[in-house]
Amino acid sequence: MDMNNEMLEQIKKAIAYAMTGNFYGKRFKGINPEDIKSKDDFEKLPFTEKEDLRGAYPLGLLAADEEKVVRIHSSSGTTGTPVIIPYTRKDVEDWALMFCRCYQTAGITSMDRIHITPGYGLWTAGIGFQLGAERLGAMTIPMGPGNTDKQIKMMEDLRSTVLCATSSYALLLAEEIEKRGLREKICLKKGVIGSERWGEKMRRRIAGELGVELYDIYGLTEIYGPGIGISCKYQCGMHMWTDYLYYEIIDPKTGEQAEEGGIGELVITTLQKEGSPLIRYRTHDLTREAGGVCPCGSPYPRIDTLIGRSDDMVKVKGAMIYPGRVDELLGGIQDVSSEYQIQIDHLNGRDIVNLFFETTLTDKADMKALEKTVEAAFKQNIGITPHPVAVGMGELPRSEKKSTRIFDNRY
Repeated sequence: MDMNNEMLEQIKKAIAYAMTGNFYGKRFKGINPEDIKSKDDFEKLPFTEKEDLRGAYPLGLLAADEEKVVRIHSSSGTTGTPVIIPYTRKDVEDWALMFCRCYQTAGITSMDRIHITPGYGLWTAGIGFQLGAERLGAMTIPMGPGNTDKQIKMMEDLRSTVLCATSSYALLLAEEIEKRGLREKICLKKGVIGSERWGEKMRRRIAGELGVELYDIYGLTEIYGPGIGISCKYQCGMHMWTDYLYYEIIDPKTGEQAEEGGIGELVITTLQKEGSPLIRYRTHDLTREAGGVCPCGSPYPRIDTLIGRSDDMVKVKGAMIYPGRVDELLGGIQDVSSEYQIQIDHLNGRDIVNLFFETTLTDKADMKALEKTVEAAFKQNIGITPHPVAVGMGELPRSEKKSTRIFDNRY
């Protein structure tokens, strides 16, 4: 992302404010924000990692006066010390404004009925979708996750027009609605999907079975939550709200700026956050800059749809396996569905990669031939030979939250 003089001044103010808190006061001790006179100067500042945030538990990230804090949220990680993010009233209002802007970018209006399935509570997802919908003035249906029977009944009876969900749960709902023959009774027109990356084949299945337009929404708890960026109707990347954040794309190995248009790790600096400002925070999400001007005319720059996470990468026999690359690979093979699972084991001194994938085929001979096709494509594109196993539609587990695609059982 380009840094003009105006952005540089915003960043300097954000750094100066962050240093009034204990976390960055210590981390940037000896640094004078006024000495940062260029993009190169800024890029000399150290990155902030999630482990740094864990080390600040419980409220070490707080930069505002404690009496200004109106809420806390926590990252959705299931292991290790949680990351606690405090929010001031302004933070909550800014988040609602950004999320409302997301809905508007997707063509959603106050006349829509927004059906929210992500979880509420410490996780930022559900309440973020709700804040934006209320700011927009739309009817909000705060279902939260689970109870698929009730989800579908409420969707039908209340005539929901917008579904907010993870891609995994959107697929589960789509399959159930199709199975029950309720497609004509469902009024959904759009889906706002976030929380995990998803491939083009999965996108086509959800859009086709629900009959909706789909929009990718982006965010993470450490940076407000979902709603800091979204795709528009042209589906050529996600617009990022750069009046609230500055982003970089770096080489995850070297920490240097990625080549123009190259894939790298997204790094974010908050510009207006009061409760827990973050400077050069490594998200570990892999993407690239989407160049040029979007046909929608938005002035906000775009990043490409996420291809995975740098910390989700698995190395087997010298080959790097990213979920995004597997999605892309399987997406190009006829009769292979969107759902797959990789199990990596170490047996008799060597690594074994078992690749389970769903297929619409039912004939055993056809399924075996498809396994050979998948095996050859995986070897050619990923660099290793898996043991492919074709299974029927619906045989792999579905999730109400995020789906885990790769299981490394070697350790």
